[in-house]
Amino acid sequence: MSIDDKTQIELEAAVFRRLVAHLRGRTDVQNIDLMNLAGFCRNCLSNWLKDAADEKGVALSKDESREAVYGMPYETWKATHQNEATPAQTAALKKSHGGH
Repeated sequence: MSIDDKTQIELEAAVFRRLVAHLRGRTDVQNIDLMNLAGFCRNCLSNWLKDAADEKGVALSKDESREAVYGMPYETWKATHQNEATPAQTAALKKSHGGH
């Protein structure tokens, strides 16, 4: 498969937007569940976005990158959608990642 760089970037951007939209719609899926199953969560995605902005010299704060992923301020998302982790979730995270 041969795709020019511009098209490749456009496709990757579309995939990122679709992933973010999907995660915004699945507020029932907790970050700890994502970490336990996939090794990354919404916070990781927002950190990767900030890292990419930093590499390009684009001013983007941690709060702005989280809002770009969550679709709202992080504190609002936490208060609205985040549940306390169960002992089983916490144990699984410690086993696989040593904490997050």
